[in-house]
Order: sequence, then structure tokens, then C-alpha cells
Amino acid sequence: MTMAERLGVFALLLTLGSPAASGSSQPHIVFILADDFGWHDVGYHGSEIKTPNLDKLSAAGVRLENYYVQPLCTPSRNQLMTGRYQIHTGMQHQIIMPCQPYCVPLNETLLPQLLSQAGYATHMVGKWHLGMYKKDCLPTRRGFQSYLGYLTGSEDYYTHVRCSPIAALNLSRCSLDLREGEEAAPEYKGHYSTELFSQRAVQIIAKHDPVKPLFLYVALQAVHAPLQVPERYVAPYAFIRDPQRRTYAGMVAAMDEAVGNISLALRKAGLWENAVLVFSTDNGGQTLYGGSNWPLRGRKWSLWEGGVRGVGFVSGPLIKRPGRTSRELVHVSDWLPTLLGLAGGSLNATKPLDGFDVWNAISQGFASPRLELLHNIDPMYVDIAPCPEAKQLRASSRDGGKEVFRSGFNVSIHAAIRSGNWKLLTGYPGCPVWFPLPDGNVSSPRLSEPLKPIMLFDVEKDPEERNEVSASHPAVVDRLLARLNHHQQSALPVHFPDDDPHCDPGPTGAWGPWA
Repeated sequence: MTMAERLGVFALLLTLGSPAASGSSQPHIVFILADDFGWHDVGYHGSEIKTPNLDKLSAAGVRLENYYVQPLCTPSRNQLMTGRYQIHTGMQHQIIMPCQPYCVPLNETLLPQLLSQAGYATHMVGKWHLGMYKKDCLPTRRGFQSYLGYLTGSEDYYTHVRCSPIAALNLSRCSLDLREGEEAAPEYKGHYSTELFSQRAVQIIAKHDPVKPLFLYVALQAVHAPLQVPERYVAPYAFIRDPQRRTYAGMVAAMDEAVGNISLALRKAGLWENAVLVFSTDNGGQTLYGGSNWPLRGRKWSLWEGGVRGVGFVSGPLIKRPGRTSRELVHVSDWLPTLLGLAGGSLNATKPLDGFDVWNAISQGFASPRLELLHNIDPMYVDIAPCPEAKQLRASSRDGGKEVFRSGFNVSIHAAIRSGNWKLLTGYPGCPVWFPLPDGNVSSPRLSEPLKPIMLFDVEKDPEERNEVSASHPAVVDRLLARLNHHQQSALPVHFPDDDPHCDPGPTGAWGPWA
């Protein structure tokens, strides 16, 4: 071999593993969102549930251990797609129900639209839950070039049927909720959704032209109720006594396998060397259906750490300092500016963002630009899943139900804010229990004191929220109440319309647009 040939081979080897080797100079982005995945349900948090793929991918990337999501499905997805707090879209209350005539405001520009403008192929698989009462709200009208998934919040994993009451008609309807593009897709009946969605994701990756950058959003149904999974995934967990936890463990195992298959597909397609893979839960685990957030307090639907501190990590060769655990503050609203920054896209089409570009904090270990985080302000909050002790505690925490103002803020409102190491909660934050380890010997600490209308925790020293310190830090309390009042001034009125009787899917046999 001549010297010129040797140099040519050397130059070729240098290009392998560089962004240019996969065809696109812009990174391929795969975002995998799990549903109701609890803090204690991933292997690297000490769970009895094995998650080898999540453990391996996160160990080779960056584990986000100070990462926050919203306590419910729709709010987290809303903030992921808009980069804006839910108070700024009028969606600060609960989730979108199948018959409610609203969606993420159509004047909001969503992440896939921005990435499409930046030259990306954009595909979505899985759960939408951002509104579907008219066609303009559908994923294919909001930036995704292809879609296979379901539009509402939960359904049967095999039949893909969603049952929901229609209050205005005084009846309950069970109908198909699965669409390919904009058309109902009954042909997938019998296909377990975790496998169906991961197989579609693998197909998209395999067929993708590497010259064009890819954005693939995989919003898995797993591990949301109902508790359903093929028996082969449950078999290794016969040692778990609680039947709900046992089935849930199988669902986690199926999800872990799906994530592994997606990452393997990226490697086989030659995309991995120029890819960023993000994994996130949408909220804390639901303890009513097998999930666990131990040792964090609370669960899904609550503003305690168990409801909002999420399992999340970033993996891929583009991370400059891989193999780390990051304690920098990151929020689900940060993904839009972060991923768009990686893509070289423009933010000119967006409304003012609440999210920050945190790529340097993730990739290189720099300090996060985020110093404060508004969890939510919801003046209409209702605890629809009360827990032990909650009735008594709530009554004693609201001063007889009267509105009480301090620093200009109504402290009877369900709200929470994080600033630096401090977290302030007002009103009733939701179920306040520390749920014990599943099948473990660790019991939940007794709640010896009633909740207060204002509670302060140092969540860096006390992430389990056991030591309430508002009395010893009055200046911090006043400052954070003032910040809540500041945010409330910019909040849109809550938009949570009554059910529309025209939503009835009976005539068509499938949930979908009706307006």
C-alpha cells in the first residue's frame, strides 16, 4: 500500500464516528417518554425490577438526578412540546379528557414544527394526549410527518379500546383509540402496544435516509394502567408477592426491552454516532397501580417530589463528558430550547419560553442556567385520588377553607416553586404519604403533624421532604411567595371546558375529532 493510499484509509477512519459519517451534520434526536414510571422503578435507583438497557444507556451517558417533570400526563407533554409553563397556555388544571373541546392552543408553535423548519424528518409513535377535538389539533397537523398512536390518556394495551363517560349524554362509551396518520387503525387489535410502538420506531429508523436529520418521538403507553403485559415478562418476577407490583415489573421489563431495541436500531442504521437519545418519565409513579417513588414523598397527581422528580437521562456519543450523574437543575420545559439548539434551529416562531438550553450542563457538566422552577399554580385543584390521612390533613391545612393572602399570594391555592435548594408548597399539594418499599420491611413514617398552608423544604439536603422549615426561614418564605405572586400575574385563565356531547364516538367506532 502506498503512502497516499495509507493516508486515504486513515482519513476514512477519521470520518467514521463523526457526524458526517451518518450523513447529516445535524444530530439525529430520539426522545422516548415513559408513562407513570416511578423513581424507584429503574434498576440504577436500587429497584428490584431489572432494567439492563436503561442502566447501560444511562451509565454511558448522563443521568439527570435533579430533573423535574409535571405531576400529570398532559401538563408534561404540553411543556415538552411548547417549552412554556402550563400557566402560560391556560392548561394548569388536570389533563384533557376525551370529550373536552380543547387542545394545546393552536397559536403555540410546537417542537416538531420548529424541527421540521430546521430540516428534520419528524415522526411520532405513541400517546398524544394534547387534545384532538378537531383535526387541527392532531399530531399530523402540529409538525409530525407520520403518526401511529392513540389520542387520549389510557386504553387497553391489546384491543386499544378506551372507555370513558360522556357526562352530557349520561352514558359511558368504549371505542377504539388508535390511529395511523389521521385514520382509525383497527388492524392492530391484539398487538401489545409496547411492542407495537417500539417495532414501528425501529421501522422508521431502519428506513430513514441518514442524509436527513431525524426527530423521532416515542411516547410509550408503558407503564400506565391498566396493568397488562405478556406473561413471559412477568415470569422472572414470581418472587414479588404483590400481584399489581409483579405485573407492573413485567411491564417495566417490556419497556426496557423496547428502549434497547430502539437504541440497537440506531446503531444498525448507522445513525448512533450522530444521535442524541433522551429518556424521560412524564410524571411520578402511580402507587395505586404498582408504581413506587421510594424514598420520595407522594405520587402522581401531587406536587411532592414523588410526583414531580423524574427518572431521566441523555445518552449518545455527542456528549462531551459521558458516564456522569448530573445534579444540575433541569425541567421538562427545557427540552425544546435544548434540542432546537442542538439542531441549529430558530426560536423566532415561539412565544416567550420558560425553558432553558441546558445542553452544556448535560454534555459538559457546566452549571445549569436554570435557577428557579415553577411546578404549578392551580386554583381549581381537586384531589381525585385521595389517600390515607388525606381528608384530615387537608381540612387542617386550609384554615377552614378561607382564602389567606401573604406576600400578595393566596396560600390556599395548590402551588409549588423551587428556587436553588429551596422548595415552597402552598395549599394542599396532594397525597402526602411516603409509600413504603413494595414488599419491603421499611414502613411509611407516620404523619404526626397536620400539613400547613405554607411549607418549606431544603430539597438538596432533604429530598424526601421530611423536615418542614418555614418557621426558621421566614425571609425565604416571603421571597418565594413573592415569586409565586409574580408568576400568577402572567398566568392565563384556566381553560378546562365541560364535555361536548358531540364527542360521542359511537357513530364512527373510534375516538377522534368531532368539531
